[in-house]
Amino acid sequence: MIKKTSTVLLLFLILHSCTHAQTFNKAKLDSFFVALNAHDQNMGSIAISANGVLVYQNAVGYSQINKGLKTPSTIKTEYRIGSISKMFTATMIFQLIDEGKLGFETTLATYFPQLPNAGKITIAEMLHHRSGLHNFTSDPLFTSYMATHKSGAEMIAMIAGNKPDFEPDAKAEYSNTNFVLLGYIIEKLTGKTYAEELKTRVTSKIGLANTYYGTKPDPAKNEAYSYNYAGRWSPATETDMSIPGGAGAIVSTPTDLVKFIDALFAGKLISPANLELMKTMKDNYGMAMFITPFYDKKGYGHSGGIDGFTSLLTYFPEDKVAIAYTSNGKRYPTNDVAIAALSIYFNNPFTIPEFKTITLKTADLDKYLGNYSSTQIPLKIAITKNNATLFAQATGQSAFPLEATGDNKFVFTSAGVTLQFEPAKNSFSLLQGGTTYLFTKVN
Repeated sequence: MIKKTSTVLLLFLILHSCTHAQTFNKAKLDSFFVALNAHDQNMGSIAISANGVLVYQNAVGYSQINKGLKTPSTIKTEYRIGSISKMFTATMIFQLIDEGKLGFETTLATYFPQLPNAGKITIAEMLHHRSGLHNFTSDPLFTSYMATHKSGAEMIAMIAGNKPDFEPDAKAEYSNTNFVLLGYIIEKLTGKTYAEELKTRVTSKIGLANTYYGTKPDPAKNEAYSYNYAGRWSPATETDMSIPGGAGAIVSTPTDLVKFIDALFAGKLISPANLELMKTMKDNYGMAMFITPFYDKKGYGHSGGIDGFTSLLTYFPEDKVAIAYTSNGKRYPTNDVAIAALSIYFNNPFTIPEFKTITLKTADLDKYLGNYSSTQIPLKIAITKNNATLFAQATGQSAFPLEATGDNKFVFTSAGVTLQFEPAKNSFSLLQGGTTYLFTKVN
């Protein structure tokens, strides 16, 4: 989970054909992570399992950077996993349904009649992101309170004040609100906290020693802080974990995550019938799962993002292979880390990036500075600098650092953005998602 935008960080990987090999080049995968670490491209940890057995683990970067003190990450470092938490929440909801305490057609009004459309919204629609409930993390005000403790009553009051985005079951649209509420429903039905039920129903049952409902990060417990990069790693804003709840408040490790998804697909947590429901896509949304295509393979899982943390978890049923990656600081995109790891694991062609660094002086950036607009989209972008780092800031958004790659080209890799400047023409082209937009300097 949890970001200001409601965009789901999905792992849509390029489709080609490949064959599964019994062995893979571990040394090459090690070298890839050495390259990430050496060039400050990513900080995080990975685990891969096959047939329920761990076959690879690694960790790079630091769990904490405090002035001159840097604590190296290990495979036991624990990370906020964001929206992967939704898979745990859905698992507990399915268990309660199997126990007869809840039904797919039970309405939200049974528990929270004060919420908009509560009498028409079902548990199934919430699991499938079809409730129409507004995603509270998309609100402009979210960043003003995200670091402040909120009670359940305060969260319900806030949700009640938002108008629905659409009628229940009219379509699918990602909303963290659904799973925050499902977490509260678990508490209402059991009379225990979400944290207690998570331990009883999932973590203790399958032996997840490092997975739990998070609080404020504690480095003494191997918990990582998260960071953003702008010439150096700096601390990211820290969401108070009372807010994401069942949508994104869990802390875990990649080792625990692959163990969790292995157990889920082995029928140790929910029935095979309910697992099929989780996997069934409706307008590209499963019940707390998404499809992860990789070459000719089809995986199932979820991704997550909260503060400076990103994460992903995927299981490929035909190969019985699981992969989990958790990061507390990224420049090289999380999806690309997964593509690299899976390509190397399945012995597909992959070239380790060189990560060439171009160093510019602050005076070299002056020719790019200014305010730019485009006739193609109603968006203005201000180009500024801080010392020798160039920044771009779109209207109503936060500024983000740009990294020089040569020939007047700059990138913001974590969002897949490339800016190609033409200083003589006072313009730049912005490339993102396969589309190019021309921006011209206005002042």
